[in-house]
Amino acid sequence: MNRSTLRQLMFNRRAMLLGGVQLGAAGLLGGRMAWLALAEGDSLRSAAEDNRIALRVLPPRRGLLTDATGLPLAENRPAYGVEITPSLAGDVATTLDRIGRILPIAPEERAALIAEARGISGTGTLLVAADIDWQDYAALNLELADMPGVQPVKTYVRHYPGGEGFAHAIGYVGRPTREQYRETRNPLYLAPGFRLGKDGLERGLDSALQGVPGARRVEVNARGRVLRDLDTRADVPGKAFRLTLDQGLQAYMAERVGDQSASVVVIDCEDGDIKCLLSMPAYDPNIFARRIPAGLWAELQASDRKPLLAKATQGLYVPGSTFKMVTALAALAGGVLPTDTVVCGGRYTVGGNSWHCHRRRGHGRVALERGIAASCNVYFYTMARRVGPQAVADMARTLGLGQRMDLPLPAIRAGIVPDPDWKRRRFGDDWQVGDTLNTAIGQGYLFVSPLQLAVMTARIASGRLVEPRLLADTSVPRFAPLPVPPEYLEVVRKGMADVVNGPGGTARRARLPVAGIQMAGKTGTAQVRRITAAERRRGVRRNESLPWRLRDHALFIAFAPVVAPRYAVAVVVEHGASGSRAAAPLARDALTYIYDRPRAEAQLAKLRAERERARRAAEEAARRAAEEAARLAAGGTPAPATAPPTAAPPAPGAGGA
Repeated sequence: MNRSTLRQLMFNRRAMLLGGVQLGAAGLLGGRMAWLALAEGDSLRSAAEDNRIALRVLPPRRGLLTDATGLPLAENRPAYGVEITPSLAGDVATTLDRIGRILPIAPEERAALIAEARGISGTGTLLVAADIDWQDYAALNLELADMPGVQPVKTYVRHYPGGEGFAHAIGYVGRPTREQYRETRNPLYLAPGFRLGKDGLERGLDSALQGVPGARRVEVNARGRVLRDLDTRADVPGKAFRLTLDQGLQAYMAERVGDQSASVVVIDCEDGDIKCLLSMPAYDPNIFARRIPAGLWAELQASDRKPLLAKATQGLYVPGSTFKMVTALAALAGGVLPTDTVVCGGRYTVGGNSWHCHRRRGHGRVALERGIAASCNVYFYTMARRVGPQAVADMARTLGLGQRMDLPLPAIRAGIVPDPDWKRRRFGDDWQVGDTLNTAIGQGYLFVSPLQLAVMTARIASGRLVEPRLLADTSVPRFAPLPVPPEYLEVVRKGMADVVNGPGGTARRARLPVAGIQMAGKTGTAQVRRITAAERRRGVRRNESLPWRLRDHALFIAFAPVVAPRYAVAVVVEHGASGSRAAAPLARDALTYIYDRPRAEAQLAKLRAERERARRAAEEAARRAAEEAARLAAGGTPAPATAPPTAAPPAPGAGGA
């Protein structure tokens, strides 16, 4: 066999071998393709469809909250946003940095987004911003081609037109926490843009406000970008609620209170409707509804004026002399006659210890009506001791103190109405005479909320067991009569009328400037520090000389008109020093707004101008002080003293003292 033939045989042999291998490979591939097409075809088609089609949950729009006349207090505003799909975005930090070139992202917010992205898998998305303007939205759209996993969205954001003035009553919404998701395992909690009620009525009515989510089927490309909508099932908005609040009144009082730390509650005595439920200072719920900046949160928590506390329902205060109507009614129920008198010499002595009246020289001979009008401590010491502490505590509870009101608000506090049994359970100690005397004038262990004071006032004014309500679209309640004889209530109401309109009343300067309408009320001043015997001998320091946090709280309760009362008001000004000077003017102005709105708004305009002049004067003084400090630092000599610019004094109750 020649060499040529041998080479041909080897070539044929190799060709056959290669052909066999190719034939075997083709057979394997064909078999595999047949297997995939026949046995696994459905599952592969489904997987391909899943890669092409994405199902997006549409968070439901929350139900609207309106005031009694239909004005919006919480609404849903259309907005532009941007979200990312972490599984498609690659390095989330880099993606956020690129977005941050157009939309500034605070460092703490960036860190929170990165941490949140770690817990999202699959096609889950993360909402980076929910309320951006059109220019930024358009700029982002231009960059999307080079930003995989980033998607612009049209969404809704919760909007609160009333801002800070309604923050504690309405509350705000926020993203569900991981703990909330673990508790419920509700997949809706993972949807971008879904919000839960975090405070106020948003939280108390959350389940009804949430609504039913919708769904959106979209076609996406390999980068997760939406190519087109395939199908949409609309969401069902949550239930809308009409509230009893008066938007105009509450907004007016929020501006009237200004920078004071105060609460104002106004109740309609006929149906229990809460017309104003104000706690100031507060926060902007529109900021809280997005993402709370860490710096702002720390600032609010550190403030000594407690802007995060709903003072009207959660703040507890010693009621001071506003409690004296309770003692008066307990005394009348216990057999004391309105004409029974007590001689006040300025102090009440028991066993060598003295309890003082606010008037050092005393009030002389005092009966019930004058005791209320002049706020004589000695009269109420005497009468409380005569009827006993249990009678006083029982009357307080009858009037609504120590009770947790049934309202759709979180963390409403019941306060404390002490009696001998309470002290025994709480401290393991017996009740003392001094406890009775302290309670008689609203001091000691007694703590109440502004809401409770308003309810108490409404019950005294109407003679019925008024219960407060915040939801207007419910049946109008019929309140049972107060279990107190009408003639007793009339005596107490007459004393309260004399507080404002009588010759010796403690709140004469708070008379209503409305023709034909008179207001009845009661001032109160609650100590927040202990006054020692040595200080009393030297002379008690004036509140104005004390640091703000050591000044007395100022309280005032009122109702109007005196004849056929319709509205009850409670005001607490923290560290306001004087109920007649700080709290009573606020109650007067609230009622003036109700009965003569133009007059009230004109008064507020004057106050607004005075505050502006005071602000400018303070800025000018600060500028001069800074210039003087700079000159001294540079080695200059002190400038000659000059008179500061004249500024109008603040209106009564406009400041913190």
